[in-house]
Amino acid sequence: MNILMLHNSYQFRGGEDESFESEVRMLTDAGHHVETIHMKTVNVTGLAAVHVALQSIWSGEAYGLVDRKLRERTFDVLHVQNFFPLISPSVYYAAKKHRVAVVQTLRNYRLLCPSTILYRNGHICEDCLHKTVKYPGVMRRCYRGSVVGSGVVAAMTALHSMKGTWQNAVDLYISLTEFSRQKFIEGGIPAERILVKSNFVYPDPGVSGGGEYVLFAGRLTGEKGVETLLAAWDRVKPAGRLKIVGEGPLEAQVREFCARRNNAEWLGAKTSAEVMKLMGEARVLVFPSEWYEPFGRVAIESFAKGTPVITSRLAGMAEIVQDKQTGLLFEPGDADDLARKIEWSLDHPNEMDAMRPKARMAYEAKYTAEKNCGALIRAYQLAQRSVGLAKEPVVSLNASS
Repeated sequence: MNILMLHNSYQFRGGEDESFESEVRMLTDAGHHVETIHMKTVNVTGLAAVHVALQSIWSGEAYGLVDRKLRERTFDVLHVQNFFPLISPSVYYAAKKHRVAVVQTLRNYRLLCPSTILYRNGHICEDCLHKTVKYPGVMRRCYRGSVVGSGVVAAMTALHSMKGTWQNAVDLYISLTEFSRQKFIEGGIPAERILVKSNFVYPDPGVSGGGEYVLFAGRLTGEKGVETLLAAWDRVKPAGRLKIVGEGPLEAQVREFCARRNNAEWLGAKTSAEVMKLMGEARVLVFPSEWYEPFGRVAIESFAKGTPVITSRLAGMAEIVQDKQTGLLFEPGDADDLARKIEWSLDHPNEMDAMRPKARMAYEAKYTAEKNCGALIRAYQLAQRSVGLAKEPVVSLNASS
């Protein structure tokens, strides 16, 4: 197939970027032709941030880029990963002009929430979920702490809702978990237009032997459960070692915590290869997120290395990790419960070792490129079928199916 894939990266690299690059690599290696338009948001403040937000409503530049691409070559599908803020929904209309099928991956909750994470002040927040105009997020400055910027983002979702963009200009949405799919249905996206296709890890990093330490790898932010992890580690009784990889707003707090604990170490930012090595050599990966993670890529990366995962009993994370099979589940935000699960993992080495092949089997069954590529091509074919025809119901489609 001929695929035009679009992605807007944020200032700091994250899982969305890795997933975009993995899909391009997977499709190319499978013999498909993939061209990309990749934009990156720089760190802007003040009026510049407002200008960037305004582009999210309608980017003439992005529309023109896609229009020219589609005039120069015949593509089967336009696949948009993240459009915010520089690409915008304008690109859907460029594709419609050329009768090209449009697929949008729902990698975050931007269509439902100005802050994109459905999380505020340490708690899940769904105040904007059922509102066409996301005014609670505007009043609370949920986008970059700016009333004006938040207003522009809210205007983007509201205007395109009233224009019918989400309902009519996108032929197929890809959600990463069934939980995420249900949230978008609640938020007004047509249920028959959303299918489920998970993330994957490619290339296969191979299995490692495992070790004695507990690992956290991710952005050092509140919604990622970093403070809960630190509080839990203060309660852990058995001898063990905690290694923390990542950077972010809570970096100073993590650095101070590790400085006063001889069994905790902050490693800073690491390359993907370095993180994979650390995952493979860990006893267990802790993934304590407290927001509705659309997927949780770090968990399946850990599975690929054969390392079990301790994660929150929340949203899509609980779909990925099977309790006492491929890891352990704890109550989100509960430091005492997390401490108990970490202690159990340290106290039961044989049981944890028995989980390692099960974690690897979960990766092989659901999260390989071989499983995922067929699911993605079927998604493209479903989107193509709808172009110029009455919309046909689309069933939930997992990468393992």
